[in-house]
Amino acid sequence: MTDTGNGRPPFGAVLCDVDNVIRSFDSGRLEALERVAGIAEGTTKKVAFALDAYLPLLLGEITSQEWAEAIAADLADLVPEPHTAFDLARALLESPFHADDEVVGLLRRARVRVPLVLVSNAALELESDLDSMGLSDLADHVVNSARVGLAKPDPRIYRLAADLAGVGPDRCLFVDDGEENVTAAAALGMHTVHFREPADLERALEPLFR
Repeated sequence: MTDTGNGRPPFGAVLCDVDNVIRSFDSGRLEALERVAGIAEGTTKKVAFALDAYLPLLLGEITSQEWAEAIAADLADLVPEPHTAFDLARALLESPFHADDEVVGLLRRARVRVPLVLVSNAALELESDLDSMGLSDLADHVVNSARVGLAKPDPRIYRLAADLAGVGPDRCLFVDDGEENVTAAAALGMHTVHFREPADLERALEPLFR
């Protein structure tokens, strides 16, 4: 990514995903419980993040507790005891998380220069989770799918974020770990970063730091 011809960076706002970019989860306890239950590691997540189970949570149509109950019901036939299914669902829901300090540092530097909007497919707890990580002041705005009733890759959530940032889509840098979400942003004319590691973000933000 390079500067525009007039020396201005090619974007005037940063729109950034939260999970697997800013925030990471520790699945150690969940995976240990899966081993004890005799099911393959990752089974609980596969059930939980199936679109028909997960989308209602992301759109704010169900609570996290209701989501956990639905996960347990879907797991019931895969484990020997009913309580095991609930234990697995609860372990997923209560997975500890932490912020990536390098990513947070880059975003704080970027926000000195341009507006920063977090755009996340998340449950209603997102804002309190950000607060618990000391990140309630990280961004100018938080667009939480569960609160706005729209989820990526719906183009409306991208346009909403751009409007909050006060720039057109073509002046946004969109950062996400999901390829489908990045593709949808690019289709709106946004500059994009398919995030895999902090270095991806650092390279994209470099024009701001010159």
